[in-house]
Amino acid sequence: MRPTTSSLRHLLRPLAPPVLAATIACGVYARAKSGTPDYGTSLFGQTGADTLPLKSWLATAVLGLALVQLCTALWLYGRIGRVRVRPRRLGTAHRLTGAAAILLSLPIAYHCLFAYGFEDFDSRVLVHSLAGCFLYGAVAAKVLVVRWRSLPGWVLPVAGGTLVTVVVVLWYTGALWYFNDDSLPLFGR
Repeated sequence: MRPTTSSLRHLLRPLAPPVLAATIACGVYARAKSGTPDYGTSLFGQTGADTLPLKSWLATAVLGLALVQLCTALWLYGRIGRVRVRPRRLGTAHRLTGAAAILLSLPIAYHCLFAYGFEDFDSRVLVHSLAGCFLYGAVAAKVLVVRWRSLPGWVLPVAGGTLVTVVVVLWYTGALWYFNDDSLPLFGR
């Protein structure tokens, strides 16, 4: 029996978010790879190694907001907070913390893209560069999933979980590396 067009569409729908994420990630990768790194690129008046503390603290704020996003999403979908009544404005708080996380990530991404581009001289930097290329693809995929109501129910937690994971990986390979004196568990010096 041949599948109908509508059943085929139903089967292929969950592929749209990862295809969108991969497309954006490839675009960021192409831009990062083709540009010439300018290590003198300024971030709020700071250049070179002076940007590391600023970017690390901004990344820590993004991580904190991503964890708030995770908790509010779990609460919104009834996975936690069964004892207390869900606040009426929880959805608004969830959207605002998400927007704040994206806005805080922009200066970091700008500086990384123009100052360094895509670098792969060691495993930590390679993982960080790959996750950085994927971040805004994951954001776009998650926003698409939230807006597209006809996707299967499992797609939203996967998209949200992927986004939080990417933020954690970026923080681990960037901010934690800086805070830990240029060293990371699993990566060494």
